Amino acid sequence: MKFSLIVCTYLRPLPLMKLLQSVQIQTLYPDEILIIDGSTNKETTLVLKENNFKNLSYFLVSKEYRGLTKQRNYGIAKVKHDIDIICFLDDDIVLEQDYFEQLLKTYELHPEALGAGGYIIDETKCEFVGNDYEPTINEFYFDGWKRKDGSRFIMRKKLGLDSDCPPGFSTLYSHGRSVGFLPPSGKIYEVEQLMGGVSSYRKKIFETLQFSTYFEGYGLYEDADFSIRVAKTGKLYSNTAARLHHCHEASGRPNQYKYGKMVVRNGWYVWRVKNPNPLLNAKIKWNSITILLTLIRFSNAVTTNKRKEALTEALGRTVGWWSLLFNTPKVKKQ
Repeated sequence: MKFSLIVCTYLRPLPLMKLLQSVQIQTLYPDEILIIDGSTNKETTLVLKENNFKNLSYFLVSKEYRGLTKQRNYGIAKVKHDIDIICFLDDDIVLEQDYFEQLLKTYELHPEALGAGGYIIDETKCEFVGNDYEPTINEFYFDGWKRKDGSRFIMRKKLGLDSDCPPGFSTLYSHGRSVGFLPPSGKIYEVEQLMGGVSSYRKKIFETLQFSTYFEGYGLYEDADFSIRVAKTGKLYSNTAARLHHCHEASGRPNQYKYGKMVVRNGWYVWRVKNPNPLLNAKIKWNSITILLTLIRFSNAVTTNKRKEALTEALGRTVGWWSLLFNTPKVKKQ
């Protein structure tokens, strides 16, 4: 299979170089690499001129194409006609040496797959405890592995608001557990959501689907929206043997107020993509969880060292929730 790598970047020349250096030593190298740069300066341009990478094409896009989903769609349009698989990576990723080799095995083992995602390591410590383990309320357990659960999920368990789906699937009231909750087992799991910055799709699906430009700029939850729409037409998988590191580069991210507002509004949008006509019970649960998470962020303004960040995010979440009453997002039909 021939495959392309698309990397959308914004004001991150040094993290991008680290990513490309990890691509350079892959056991399986991309047939083309497309860098789609939305930067407002020339630093990334200069860095790439000084460093040569095989099969790389660079595009500095104008304002009209700036923003994660717009840049991805721009890159897809530039992919060569004979490519089978399009891979997407965030610009602050560092790959394990066999990442692409393992990722493409997913399509060999599951020929029906329309998409496949990689696995971010070093984020949460997991422990294998076997199939007969009984987890405590403070733990999350899946497929023989346990991990310490976050305070927000512990609170949701106590209130009967925890996800009723395996990781990588969204509930009818949304607020599910991401593929990040899958264990480092080396297995391939079926999912309906992929993390956009570590994903791949068959090129043919882009003949009918695009990334939604509803998600402007930073594009929070654009990956959930797109992968849920793809999963309605076929199967997606997360391959925990395709390993990489996410360095969480701070530059290029929105401020906490805008982030909090996006969490709620974009989260509502993705919920309605999955469940366009929710029943009353699902509506009650979605709103209850949204309010609970907002209250937790308000409490973090007292209980954590990053008080300003927690408070401004909580205010953003509050404004985002109230804005749904008079400025409801319009969900485009697939």
